[in-house]
Amino acid sequence: MEEMRYLTFALGKGRLADKTLEMFERIGITCEEMKDKKTRRLIFVNEALKLRFFLAKGPDVPTYVEYGAADIGVVGKDTILEEGRNIYEVLDLQFGKCRMCICGPESAAELLQHHELIRVATKYPHIAKDYFYNKKHQTVEIIKLNGSIELAPIVGLSEVICDIVETGSTLRENGLSVLEEVCPLSARMVVNQVSMKMEQERITKLISDLKKIVNQ
Repeated sequence: MEEMRYLTFALGKGRLADKTLEMFERIGITCEEMKDKKTRRLIFVNEALKLRFFLAKGPDVPTYVEYGAADIGVVGKDTILEEGRNIYEVLDLQFGKCRMCICGPESAAELLQHHELIRVATKYPHIAKDYFYNKKHQTVEIIKLNGSIELAPIVGLSEVICDIVETGSTLRENGLSVLEEVCPLSARMVVNQVSMKMEQERITKLISDLKKIVNQ
């Protein structure tokens, strides 16, 4: 009999991975090795179930999945949209909920109505470009930043920002508000296209087990 191959998972580091592992435990998938916060290991294995896990930076998860280094990944919808990889998005895990929004001072709301050429600061240039060019049909100049995006309109670098909003308190504290919503975000499960065919039975079972928890 042919030996079962490992199913490999790439999990976005931090809160995302912690939440995912909690969820997996509820469907009987455990990985004790990962609970050791002091470990230097990069790959964690559950021999009994033939599963392997590794942690990766969020933006790298879709890359590992597309190239087949991981069969399955768990990552935020913002990362999936920004990276634009050829992968299947199979399940909304319903945690890590927030929104991608266009934000700025109230005075900038007017600029969004009249298709004026404005500058948009963001960590997510692809999402911003898609929103303004394909949905709003507004030509904008997109400025990629890595740090506190809220700073851009305050110091005059841009008129608005495209950023993730959870509670909106940082915006309010800095005199900014949500002007338009781009899309809702949450943690999603993604699958490699070849793995979906090769390991259809195992992956489909995993998805249906997780769905029961998500829909509780």
